[in-house]
Amino acid sequence: MIFLLMFLGLLGLVLVNVPIAVSLGIVALSGMMLSSGMASLPNVALVLFDGSTKFPLIAIPLFILAGAIMNCTGISIRLINLASALVGFIRGGLAMVTVSASLFFAEISGSAVADVAALGSILIPAMKDKGYPTPFAAAVTSSSATLAVIIPPSIPMILYGVMSGSSVVELFVAGIVPGVLGGMMMMAMVYFLALKNGFPVESAFQMKRVFKALKEASWALLLPVIILSGIFSGWVTATEGAGLAVLASIIIGGGVYRELDVSALKSAILSGGIQTAVVMLLVASSALLGDYLTEMQVPQKVAQGIMDFTDNRFAILALLNVFFILIGLFLHSAAAIILVVPIVMPLVLAAGIDPVHFGLVVTLNLGIGQQTPPVASVLVTACSVAKADIWEVSKVNIYFVSILLFMLLLVTYVPAISMWPVELFYR
Repeated sequence: MIFLLMFLGLLGLVLVNVPIAVSLGIVALSGMMLSSGMASLPNVALVLFDGSTKFPLIAIPLFILAGAIMNCTGISIRLINLASALVGFIRGGLAMVTVSASLFFAEISGSAVADVAALGSILIPAMKDKGYPTPFAAAVTSSSATLAVIIPPSIPMILYGVMSGSSVVELFVAGIVPGVLGGMMMMAMVYFLALKNGFPVESAFQMKRVFKALKEASWALLLPVIILSGIFSGWVTATEGAGLAVLASIIIGGGVYRELDVSALKSAILSGGIQTAVVMLLVASSALLGDYLTEMQVPQKVAQGIMDFTDNRFAILALLNVFFILIGLFLHSAAAIILVVPIVMPLVLAAGIDPVHFGLVVTLNLGIGQQTPPVASVLVTACSVAKADIWEVSKVNIYFVSILLFMLLLVTYVPAISMWPVELFYR
């Protein structure tokens, strides 16, 4: 009964626009006081502190900072120019540039919102100038940014790894093949829509232009190579790789391109600090709620209830997919991972589902939530950049969300697509 009241209270607070982190804290404190009285309150500060000081979480502000530095030093522009030289000659090529640039950018920032804010401010106006409809420009930018988050490094995967006790490196590896496959499918969808609607060809293919863009972007292309080779080889952990990303961004942006000054670095640090504060407040308050739910044995009861209903692994995955898609409608991905994953992990383990495989399923589910109102954090950011109506964009975005849904089903029920590199290199 208390758990139901807490859920309704959390939903009510979110619907009246109380910040999610604050809502989680209020609900957790209320539940603790109803169950144990005032005697439970002295432990609150310790739980808040312990929940937000886990070592892997340091990777989040560092990857955010690396993405901010990358954007303010012209690294993003060089990657966009290279993608434009490679695919700009195809009908709808500029939209394909958006997809490919998102895949590149995600390999440094790990954040879909950062992806949209950085690349959307450049590519959405460019597409509008070339005659692409504004809703289409916003939709392709938004969905490709969400897809890119399953490609390493990924902040949602880092959070999932911390909450579930899974290997962050294995999660990163599992996301590579689905991410690339999904990117190719999005480009195919762009081409289909470009033919259907007569979208323009940006420019003729020129090998000279490709070589020039490749030369200018060569240092920028080293960034994901440095980061991912260090993590996958085992030379650095995911957290240390985030520090390496910041260092490499500063060296390439400031030392090689000479476009990083003190004011730009200060702006990047402030932006990263603000984004980090939001995430870490969520982590701390949800740790408090998670500690209370664990004491009340809610995860175990949920797991047992579903196992009594069915013990079929695929049926359980179907139920969890529906559950996470619904959760994604109302919660940001970070909040959903932090709040829900500890509750469902006993069920996942009892059903024999690989935690790494499930992590990719969760990330894709919540990525779809980033595209579906009312929360739709990435879609809202894209609409803000494009100055477009969210419902008009959503009508076009259905095409790209359908690809995300297809990838979710593919990853869920054909786990070998994502797991074979993990099995090959780590098990």
